[in-house]
Amino acid sequence: MYNVQFPDLGLNFHINPVAFSVGGFNIYWYGIIIGAGFMLALAFALRVLKNFGIKTDAFIDCVIAGFIFGIIGARLYYVIFRWEYYSQNPSEILAIHNGGLAIYGGVIGGLTAGCITAKIKKVPVYAILDVAVMGFLIGQGIGRWGNFVNQEAFGTQTDLPWRMVSENTNGVGVHPCFLYESVWCLLGFVLLYLFSRKYRKYDGQIFLLYLVWYGFERMFVEGLRTDSLYIFNLRVSQILAGLTMIIGIVLLIVFRKCTSKAVNQIEESDVAVKEGN
Repeated sequence: MYNVQFPDLGLNFHINPVAFSVGGFNIYWYGIIIGAGFMLALAFALRVLKNFGIKTDAFIDCVIAGFIFGIIGARLYYVIFRWEYYSQNPSEILAIHNGGLAIYGGVIGGLTAGCITAKIKKVPVYAILDVAVMGFLIGQGIGRWGNFVNQEAFGTQTDLPWRMVSENTNGVGVHPCFLYESVWCLLGFVLLYLFSRKYRKYDGQIFLLYLVWYGFERMFVEGLRTDSLYIFNLRVSQILAGLTMIIGIVLLIVFRKCTSKAVNQIEESDVAVKEGN
């Protein structure tokens, strides 16, 4: 049980990470929240598939593969970069109900499995990516509240009015990083969805915008967190966030030029045909 406070906002929550028990087996809020985020993301995706020229059956196959390997990837990523601990406590490697799912590992594992399945099913991979990342933003926006329930993934000490205090923060006000990411992801979903309806010009464009949007936020918020995964004294997720953002920007510029050139060629061709007539 955690007593979580936002002192300047006058908010106080008593949180039990265990939602209920069945036959002596605990069901945790963390898993329920992650599951809710996944189901809402799936519901959204199924509603917009036709707009992206994707068949429902093939998409479901991609989702199943992506979900399974997303969970595996998220856990592997976390365990690998904390191997010093897990090598001494191997029985805890599968204890995901206690937290320890790295979102970048989940994204890498899920997208890789989903794309491979799309190739096998002969589904347009880049269109799948566009739909998938909008779903990711829903899932990430909701799933981060699982970190709130577990009182993890918070940041360094701060005196800001929205600081969070609990037993896990040792009674010190800290950055509620889960809240930052939740708000950013849900806002990103709204913006990318609106963009996809009116301004999307090619398959993969939404995916690239996701890389820029999420990479920008994660690069900064990761710098606030106290539980980052490190390699050579560098924050792994912060490095990945910066790289994905740069890659996204570069590819958006490249594809914008290619798209503009293709449009110009089509227009010139149409003019030539009309003049010939």
